[in-house]
Amino acid sequence: MNEEIRWGVIGPGRIADKVVADLALVEGARAVAVGSRSEERAAAFAARHGIERAYGSYAEVIADPDVDVLYIATTHSQHHAVALAALRAGKALLVEKSFTATTAGAREVVDLARETGVFAMEAMWTRFQPAVVALRELVTDGAIGDVRTVQADLGTTRPYDPAHRLFDLGVGGGALLDLGVYVVSFAQMLLGTPDRVFSTGSLFPSGVDAEASLLLDHGDGRSAALVISVRQVLPGSARILGSDGWIDVLPRFHHPDTFVLHRNGAEPETFTRPRTGGGYFHELVEVTECLRAGRSESAVMPLADTLAVQTVLGEAADQLGVRHAEDDTVLR
Repeated sequence: MNEEIRWGVIGPGRIADKVVADLALVEGARAVAVGSRSEERAAAFAARHGIERAYGSYAEVIADPDVDVLYIATTHSQHHAVALAALRAGKALLVEKSFTATTAGAREVVDLARETGVFAMEAMWTRFQPAVVALRELVTDGAIGDVRTVQADLGTTRPYDPAHRLFDLGVGGGALLDLGVYVVSFAQMLLGTPDRVFSTGSLFPSGVDAEASLLLDHGDGRSAALVISVRQVLPGSARILGSDGWIDVLPRFHHPDTFVLHRNGAEPETFTRPRTGGGYFHELVEVTECLRAGRSESAVMPLADTLAVQTVLGEAADQLGVRHAEDDTVLR
């Protein structure tokens, strides 16, 4: 691996704009290429960020010999095909959440990454936020005793428009893959993989989920209670309940600056840990450092966790009657 880590971007949308802006803050990392199915869109993105090469297809940026790692920011259903092609080309990967549209798709990508030994990581920026790193350290050190329950909610509202990707089943629309991935990943980070998943909610006419409540059973009375919605605004708060206290993560929990520790019999303690840049900086540093060290996975966001989260999302989707599918035509 070169001393400078050279990045390629696939899917130059709104999130990619923010991520590449933070990439400029990472020492020894640089975006060198961008690919879109629209050459005009790729060129505009390249011009905004000073990127050398703009391609009118995903295949071209995957084939670029000067790209070490690809950031995949397409719609959910395209992640699977693009990730498989990139791994076969030997490109390291940072794949936006949700990792894929289906559990089977995630398993196939994870299996190939492990088989080839090529680095791959889900872009779950929450786990790398300084405040989340700090609260995990406190939990690990026993500040609230044994974690018994995790509560989290995340919701937004947008007028129903079947032409918008959020309401389009074909591209992985709906609350689960857009927002559910955050609450489930947060709970899985603290409680591990659940034994059982119970989900209830409602659907839009297009077949995507509008909202859902998830109860995750982790055995021995441990549980996670999670609520998501694209039908109503929710606070975006989280609470970690332990045997000796609790932690309130102030909104919005998936990229927080502040949390409050409540120990039994003690005054609350407030912790503030500001993020760098837009908050994407921290996961980009992780990828860069992993590649320099020759690691095939991140210890903070390992592939086993990604697969566990995708499995929960898949079970919840099945219970709601949502039928996600991968788009394997995207590279044709």
